[in-house]
Amino acid sequence: MIVFDLQCSRGHMFEGWFDNLKSFEEQNARNMINCPHCDDTNIKKILSPVATKSSSEPNPEKSISRIDYRKLAKELFDYIHKEFDDLGADFAKEALKIHYGVAEERNIRGTATQTEEDLLKREGVQFFKVPVLKKDDDKKN
Repeated sequence: MIVFDLQCSRGHMFEGWFDNLKSFEEQNARNMINCPHCDDTNIKKILSPVATKSSSEPNPEKSISRIDYRKLAKELFDYIHKEFDDLGADFAKEALKIHYGVAEERNIRGTATQTEEDLLKREGVQFFKVPVLKKDDDKKN
């Protein structure tokens, strides 16, 4: 069983449980997945903050590996820079337009003042803050 974070074309986020990736793709292609908030069937997978894989039988021969958090942070940072439109200081303005359906829905990134963040929260716009990596941290990996 696998859990995916999903989002409809109207921006509602929810999770779906599937036997495997192929099962999700087949159901989605046949419009069998719908948003529990608005019944929209235009669904896409979105980046999940956590992923785990479990096995019914532990393998004692496998060495225990540590998570390289610096590498993980860099991969997340690289993904956001590649997949999100950079709007700079216009982030809050565009986020509101997308939220109210005035602008095309897409992944965006940028900067916002505390006042703009408070406004986005009051309006119900979902966003998250990502710390910026230092340049020398970026060169280490």
